[in-house]
Amino acid sequence: MKRVAYCGDVTDHFLGQSITVVGWAHRRRDHGGVIFIDLRDREGLLQIVIHPDNTAAFSVGEKIRNEFVLQVTGKVQARLEGTVNEKLKTGKVELVADLVDILNSADPVPFRIDEHQAVSEEVRLKYRYLDLRRHEMSQRLKTRAHITRVMRDFLNAEGFIDVETPFLTKSTPEGARDYLVPSRVHTGEFFALPQSPQLFKQLLMMSGMDRYYQIVKCFRDEDLRADRQPEFTQLDIEMSFIDENDIQTLMESMVRRLFKEVIQVDLPEQFLRMTYKEAMWRYGSDKPDMRIPLELVEVGDLMRDVDFKVFSGPANDPNGRVAAMKVSGAADLSRKDIEDYTQLVAIYGAKGLAYIKVNDLEKGVEGLQSPIVKFIPQKIVDEILRRLSAQNGDIIFFGADNHNIVNDALGALRSRLGYDRKLLISDWAVLWIVDFPMFEFSEGRWNSLHHPFTAPVLTSLDELTTSPAELISRGYDLVINGYEVGGGSIRIHQTAMQQKVFELLGIGEKEAQAKFGFLLEALKFGCPPHGGIAFGVDRLTMLLTNTASIRDVIAFPKTQTAQCLLMDAPSLVDKKQLQELGIRVNTSQ
Repeated sequence: MKRVAYCGDVTDHFLGQSITVVGWAHRRRDHGGVIFIDLRDREGLLQIVIHPDNTAAFSVGEKIRNEFVLQVTGKVQARLEGTVNEKLKTGKVELVADLVDILNSADPVPFRIDEHQAVSEEVRLKYRYLDLRRHEMSQRLKTRAHITRVMRDFLNAEGFIDVETPFLTKSTPEGARDYLVPSRVHTGEFFALPQSPQLFKQLLMMSGMDRYYQIVKCFRDEDLRADRQPEFTQLDIEMSFIDENDIQTLMESMVRRLFKEVIQVDLPEQFLRMTYKEAMWRYGSDKPDMRIPLELVEVGDLMRDVDFKVFSGPANDPNGRVAAMKVSGAADLSRKDIEDYTQLVAIYGAKGLAYIKVNDLEKGVEGLQSPIVKFIPQKIVDEILRRLSAQNGDIIFFGADNHNIVNDALGALRSRLGYDRKLLISDWAVLWIVDFPMFEFSEGRWNSLHHPFTAPVLTSLDELTTSPAELISRGYDLVINGYEVGGGSIRIHQTAMQQKVFELLGIGEKEAQAKFGFLLEALKFGCPPHGGIAFGVDRLTMLLTNTASIRDVIAFPKTQTAQCLLMDAPSLVDKKQLQELGIRVNTSQ
């Protein structure tokens, strides 16, 4: 007899029916001579009852241990009064076994699956197939499948075409290191695994596909964090004959549907839009968590003439910034708390964390607790308190340094305090960050803030050489709860502009031809205006499942050191394989 239903789907709809189920023995219990087994499959648990008068089934039942694979045939009956489990979908019924077959036995597992147990991530990843048997893990993968199904359904209905692009491609600079794949046929030459399908999807627009999408694996050889993986999945989208508003409006509809269908949350009809400049100025981040009601306030104008060089130096530096952030009611922070926050901002280059605790405003300076007020004139301290609307019980933190350091440090502090002090004012906050700078200058050269195929806002090509620092790009990022979940731009669709951007980035004509000759040539043959966006599927799933790490929403992830503990990869390969590829490994470096 074949399986009739999944264990987790057997409800009172099946009462009185004889059915067959299969799964794993989640837990086995003996109660007064009766054997109870919680049988588990991907949909949930079903209680199996084996009575001693069924000697054949009972004999098998006595041999069963956790994680044995079973097939059970029997009749569904209602549980006795007082034994109903309201927490389970199947909690009102049980299956009285007629036949019990052990399809496979199981050795003792390295960690318990039938109850919560603190297990190191290394062990979980080594035995990932066991980890995935746990309910919370299987639910996350099911939610992930739901998310991609909604994406596909939406885009298919909007006339997008699903097109696969190559994995073996050309190494091009996109901001991170490529994973290289040696060619056996072309000795000494390499493919690269794509960091994104960026150039291929632009070529598809030149091919007349008009609307393209793909849910695709991408690869970046970079340092990892909780929300990064060397291989990750993104929803890749490109459209022709559109502008920024067109694609943002369409993507808002998709994201609203995603939240409604997956977690029954209604997002606003129109998402907030904020410029990059405003986000950095007010929140110190281009992906601010808008649920946190803390803002940075500029006080550099007040500090230019103070004798305290820690503040006056950055205040008089064109590249410096002095900013303050008030945290209401947080004057109760201990010295240890402040030391911990000082260590946090040090990660971002801050040399310290100045603060003022407002204990009693009526006492003036005497009512303030701070290591810095003695260095600042009374009238300036009063103006700082007025500008930040400080009240008794508040604390004010300061950042003074290069503007990047101040923004990064206070932006990170803002996020940490928001969580530590439980300041979140809503469950969800969604916004577009727009009007990014086109370029940033570092290490003696101009670099693209997004990528070199992003179109600038300009009236003439001359602006690319006369005022690159002032140029705004046509890029946009979608931020949810402080995470960048999607990013895109309107692309350059004219050869002359693309060549000018390459030149500004220090990519000479010869190098541009070698790396992007195919693109420059394609642009000459009637390229339509186009643009697109890519969403991080892993990160979106992490948010929608309220999970702390993307590793918990990926079936078989890598560790933070880019290792697969399950397969023990990367690993050494046979010398013969290396010889065929013309590769010699030097392990001395």
